[in-house]
Amino acid sequence: MKTSYALSIGLLLCSIAAVQAQLKPQTAPEKVTTDEYFGVKLEDPYRYLENLNDPKVVEWMKSNANYARTKLNEVPERENIIKKMVEFDKRKEFVVYFVQITENDKYFYLKRKANEENGKLYYRTGYKGTETLLFDPNTYQKEKGVNYTISAYYPNLDGSKVAVEVAPNGSESSELMIMDVAGKMYPEKIDRCWYASASWLNDGNSFYYSRLNSADVTDKNRLINTKIYYHKLGDDPSKDVEFFSSRTNPELGIKPEEIPIVFYHKNSNSLFGLIFTVNSNFKLYMAPLNNPASKPSWRKIFDLDDKIVNFALDDKNTNFYFLTFKDAPNYKVIKTSFANPDLRSSETVIPESKNNTITGIAMNKDGLYYTASENGIKAKAYFLAKGKNQPIELKLPIEAGSIEMQMKTEKFSDVWFSMEGWTSPLKRYMYNPATNTFAFQPMSKAPEYPELKNIVSKEVMVPSHDGVMVPVSIIYNKNTKLNGDNPVLMTGYGAYGYSYNPHFSTAMLTYCSYGGVYVVPHVRGGGELGRAWHEAGRKTTKPNTWKDLIASAEYLIKEKFTNPKRIAINGGSAGGILIGRAITERPDLFAAAIPEVGALNTVRMETTPGGPVNTPEFGTIQKEDEFKALLEMDSFHHIKKGTSYPAVLVTAGMNDPRVTAWEPAKFAAKLQAANTSENPILFFTDFEAGHGLGDNKTKVFEGYADTYSFAYQHTGHPKFQPSKKIKNY
Repeated sequence: MKTSYALSIGLLLCSIAAVQAQLKPQTAPEKVTTDEYFGVKLEDPYRYLENLNDPKVVEWMKSNANYARTKLNEVPERENIIKKMVEFDKRKEFVVYFVQITENDKYFYLKRKANEENGKLYYRTGYKGTETLLFDPNTYQKEKGVNYTISAYYPNLDGSKVAVEVAPNGSESSELMIMDVAGKMYPEKIDRCWYASASWLNDGNSFYYSRLNSADVTDKNRLINTKIYYHKLGDDPSKDVEFFSSRTNPELGIKPEEIPIVFYHKNSNSLFGLIFTVNSNFKLYMAPLNNPASKPSWRKIFDLDDKIVNFALDDKNTNFYFLTFKDAPNYKVIKTSFANPDLRSSETVIPESKNNTITGIAMNKDGLYYTASENGIKAKAYFLAKGKNQPIELKLPIEAGSIEMQMKTEKFSDVWFSMEGWTSPLKRYMYNPATNTFAFQPMSKAPEYPELKNIVSKEVMVPSHDGVMVPVSIIYNKNTKLNGDNPVLMTGYGAYGYSYNPHFSTAMLTYCSYGGVYVVPHVRGGGELGRAWHEAGRKTTKPNTWKDLIASAEYLIKEKFTNPKRIAINGGSAGGILIGRAITERPDLFAAAIPEVGALNTVRMETTPGGPVNTPEFGTIQKEDEFKALLEMDSFHHIKKGTSYPAVLVTAGMNDPRVTAWEPAKFAAKLQAANTSENPILFFTDFEAGHGLGDNKTKVFEGYADTYSFAYQHTGHPKFQPSKKIKNY
């Protein structure tokens, strides 16, 4: 009797829990706070949701997350999407990424097998050497509910040691540890490290590294006045010397939101001090390496006004080569003396092209290599041999939408090119300048995808609201009928000058396998058409970003690809501005929208950890014109009560250090209260994830399944319609 009674109670509790999960959460109550900026009064009814330490706020977020999870799980084809992605993934056997090669031919790389959740760190000597496992994050500090991933790693110059960054649950608050290739772990661990942390010195036992002010992803000072430290193996990290910062170098005028980086250049025995913002151009200082723990005498090489985004040195330390957009929106390459750099007397080596944007440069002992892009969708590569005046265009072994170069250092001839496209999986080649040939050098076995047989990509130019032509990529089954009734998923970004280059994705292939049309508008704010394209979607010109998306949707309707009831849109992070403003400006044009970890309340962004460092891209509320720009791009403040909005799935990560979880929360709360349509406004917070970086394989697949199933459900695909028997409690 006791057993039966306990079982009955257990079943009852499970039933109650299931019903509670399906209960539609109450809309969040309004508690208006009023701010005034330059005479403009703004009412914020959900300011209190910014307090993520308030149990009531967390409870509201969890109730929304539970409800959203229930509704998403009701979509019948969702699990099959995951199964398809798993099946595609198994074909790869394993994937290799983040490859680094030392001067003495030691290969380091992350590798994830098909049956594994996270990548592990391996190394080998030479391309065909025997593989050795160095570090497995799955065995690191085993804690229930914590997923550790390798966020970055840094081999020393001879490949005998490697510093490894490991972060929990997508927080990007990494712990740096050091090991040698024999497997010995050094005792010290350095917390609060982050990307571009470690630059090893020639002794192989010391390095410079970057450190955050706080591991707390909600600490608004987390990224302010970041610092570079010097560390020697065996020393106590708490006693490491602060080497490069606004405090140690007041003469350099490093601003709080600027990010300092130091790296050592072996060939010239020099230190380079870089000062970055989120913009691509930066300041550069140089100093000879004497005492590595002492403050050097920095010499300025160039400033922000020089608009340089990359640089390289030749193998004899004779010349600097700079990639710049100064007086060249599509970029040009200039050079000046290394011993006495003077940009005023620099020589143009590669002039700006009218049709192509130069995307990267690199030097090796044979000469200068550079890559370029036509409209952000067709990649090219060039080689300027030492002593020559005219570069040659390399005949690529495959047609590429994007291309990346890799070299050892400028002292060697080795150069690799990795290429891919919308329907072309990534392939890696080694180039031989003597024979002008490419040798296929894959790091993993290339799988077969017969499903690609009928998938094609079409590149078109679409007129936007102001007549400017916008590149748009359309990926679909070539047998698709242009009857105006196809489901469409549009995805974009449009910020920081980042180019959404063509790349192969089995996730995208999964979406297309259901007959949908996948569309990428290369909107302004990105870098597809050079620096001018970025400037045309930044700060006061930001409206062009979402207006380009709207124009692209109207083009698809005009060309009979689809209609407004069949269009879903998706974008993440800064792409949240794109999605949020598109549906608040034209709610009639879209059936569904999925802003993921999106910047949706830009007027308040400066109060977040990532806000101050992003002011160069979006603006500051301290300046009237930039405040007005921030308000115009603020999706939260453009929600109108009594409006019929499309179905929306808003996502957030509680450990997100880039877009704090309350930004999506406030947007979702206001949209739920304002919406008059029957379309759902779901809000899902992942309490064990951050910005998406550091997610394990399962979490990545589940995220795609949520996006695609929600999009297909609300664009009318019959396989994705929940059963009518399911009740909405």
